[in-house]
Amino acid sequence: MIPKKPVDLSSGRGLLAILVLVLLWPAHSYSQSTGNADSFRIVQSYPHDPRAFTEGLVYADGVLYESTGIKGHSTLRVIDPKTGIITRHIDVPDTYFGEGITAWQNQLIQLTWQDHIGFVYDRGSLRLLQTFHITGEGWGLTQDGRSLIMSDGTPTLHFLDPHTFRETRRLQVTENGTPVQKVNELEYIHGEIFANIWFSDRIIRISPQTGKVLGWLDLSTLLPASERTDSNAVLNGIAYDAKTNHLFLTGKLWPRIFEIELTPSVKSGKAYRK
Repeated sequence: MIPKKPVDLSSGRGLLAILVLVLLWPAHSYSQSTGNADSFRIVQSYPHDPRAFTEGLVYADGVLYESTGIKGHSTLRVIDPKTGIITRHIDVPDTYFGEGITAWQNQLIQLTWQDHIGFVYDRGSLRLLQTFHITGEGWGLTQDGRSLIMSDGTPTLHFLDPHTFRETRRLQVTENGTPVQKVNELEYIHGEIFANIWFSDRIIRISPQTGKVLGWLDLSTLLPASERTDSNAVLNGIAYDAKTNHLFLTGKLWPRIFEIELTPSVKSGKAYRK
């Protein structure tokens, strides 16, 4: 299996130059779609720390919360989405590899990769409130208002009680009858589960009732290959702003966060079938 994470994030050369270029990068206002993919419009792009190994992204109360990975580099961050500035952060202990994150009421819940542990923080202060056990690997995390939904890199999604963290049900993700592997970062939008596929530029839309893939977004043109300076710089990070109906998207080691608008067919939550 290809390692999920890179080895060295110590070099910060060129960071200032990259951030300056990002700040000057113009907004795009055109629709993109490929084949049977759902179309979208890029509204704007914002700076993103290109050293951040993004594992989870969530939007709540006007800010982005980001979980980054790599042992010794894992963090929980609060980001101003319009500037990319990290306004607060805490370091995850060096023994842990940070993974997916979601907001639940006044809390933030963060997974770890292979350490079988999750963290619960106070959303206002980022104070650690408790830890909980994870069965298997932790990859992506979201919530539907009733349950936490966790991915583990397999086609199986795990629904957890948000208070006890006990598993209440499982869901197998399939596309045209075939199980979908490497399901990663998650976001619950319009009654569907949006999911990054690791090492893919696709975000799929999953029915939480059947597990079937209802549609997908082709995001291969979002960040040019020339700006992906590392083989691990893959799409990963989905956050949804319900007020604007926009998504914030980024990737591991990406220098930008993109704000996009979905097409009306996706906004309405209608199932999309190929």
